[in-house]
Amino acid sequence: MKAVWSLAASLLVFGLGWGCASVRTPSDVYDYFAQPAPDDPWSHKIARWQDRERYDRLDSRRPVVEEKLRAPAAVAEPGETGTDGAGEELQDKYAAFRVEQRRTLALETATWIQSQARQHYLPDGPIDRWATLAETLEQNGDDCDGLELLTYNLLRDLGFDADEVFRAIVYRPSDGQHHMVTFWFENRDDPWVIDPTGAMSRGMPRMSELHEWRPLKVFGLDRDFTVERRAFAAHR
Repeated sequence: MKAVWSLAASLLVFGLGWGCASVRTPSDVYDYFAQPAPDDPWSHKIARWQDRERYDRLDSRRPVVEEKLRAPAAVAEPGETGTDGAGEELQDKYAAFRVEQRRTLALETATWIQSQARQHYLPDGPIDRWATLAETLEQNGDDCDGLELLTYNLLRDLGFDADEVFRAIVYRPSDGQHHMVTFWFENRDDPWVIDPTGAMSRGMPRMSELHEWRPLKVFGLDRDFTVERRAFAAHR
């Protein structure tokens, strides 16, 4: 990603202010899934990436990449899970264990990608072109928008639904910085944030904890949403 651009530049279709964030008032309440305006400049860039990503999935390169990723790896035996929850209903124990395991898996994904960013972060050149997953793997890295694809695709491959895992563009008003992260909507009103480079956050905080940042766009391979601020509502 290029250095910080001005907010005015972010309103241009081919000059969107973009840069991987460099190394928090009560949180706003957002509607993360509003339909974008017809002239939304981000939607044009998202659509171009979606077209390239879909093409790569049909391209002959894609099976080669996936074949390498399917190579078997050693898996450690699971450890102890704590108390047995005696006296609880099985459905309650199942639900609690499922939530715990999904959160653990997502956090492990965040920890892994953030550990890889220092070695595989490749800054953009003069033109910021969002890479596809195949391109990111073939060139052994990318900036935040390419590295984020590893998180997005890994969570989908591990069983997280398309309705709960999205790519997201966030914005820091204090300096006009834009950044690409993954949102996991376990809670539709307050997603978990996985920042591939760790520049915005480490670990896996909720968006409501990151007061310096504003969500702008939420999208996947086939969908594109604009984030709109709701009227302030008291937290329950």
